[in-house]
Amino acid sequence: MRIIRGLAQYPSDAPPSVVAQGTFDGIHLGHQEVIRTAVGRARDLGAQAVALTFDPNPVAILRPAEAPPEILPLDERLDRIGDLGPEVVLIIPFTLEFSRVEAEAFVHDVLVGLLRAREVVVGFNHTFGRGARGTPELLQALAAPRGVRVRVIPPLTVNGVVVSSSSVRDALRRGDAQGAANLLGRPYTIRGVVSRGAERGRTLGFPTANIAAPAPLLLADGVYAGRAGWEGHSALAVINVGVRPTFGEETRSIEAHLLDVSADLYGCVLTIAFLARIRAEMRFPSAEALRTRINEDVTIARRLLTQAP
Repeated sequence: MRIIRGLAQYPSDAPPSVVAQGTFDGIHLGHQEVIRTAVGRARDLGAQAVALTFDPNPVAILRPAEAPPEILPLDERLDRIGDLGPEVVLIIPFTLEFSRVEAEAFVHDVLVGLLRAREVVVGFNHTFGRGARGTPELLQALAAPRGVRVRVIPPLTVNGVVVSSSSVRDALRRGDAQGAANLLGRPYTIRGVVSRGAERGRTLGFPTANIAAPAPLLLADGVYAGRAGWEGHSALAVINVGVRPTFGEETRSIEAHLLDVSADLYGCVLTIAFLARIRAEMRFPSAEALRTRINEDVTIARRLLTQAP
């Protein structure tokens, strides 16, 4: 997959395309359907599949105070998009200047002119162009006279919940790791470099791999059962997200105790997948009380993780 950053970098001699267009901020099941549909149609038509996205999230530029936290950083979103099969990802840097481009001009200049789109696939709630005027309906009205077909992916529901980035964020804020995974089509993950901490886990008998928490972190504080992966290896894990109130700390961090693993992971990039929440983060009266509870957490995690697919 080729990653192109900016309209000026898109080759003028590129072949006709089928475009999957969206912000794709979480690559949830709805986003996946948009991209897969475009990839399939491109193969049918002998065209190039292009995933067109925007970074940063337009809300972060237009209404910074209302900007939602990222579900995935851009590099991880690109990895997920690549797994779905497009030949090209075109990232349009979203700026105040770009926000003033009218929907009509975007369709004429970008979709029809630059990308030579034969078809465009969008989600039911996608908007574009100045003032977010570019609804799927307007896109269809603008594209049809130019011979471009627009496919609109209807809303998907999982267990009665409409799949959207907002519903994913809501689940994560509640600590509902399984609910978020159902909407994403995969567990929610966080990636980071393992760094040295206070090594209290080691003194308690439960050494941990520590990574810095993204700011802001969507996931609710608490103890989770999950899986950790690094350099081709993986292990079941009990993960604490929070500030370690028993020790009076205030900085949020993510600590993963890897079950049945004693490897030195300092400096490794660790990917942590959250599968189920065991409990909220708690303050314990003593280190011994915390050790006892961690033992219980490990037992619960083993049971949950052996049952998980």
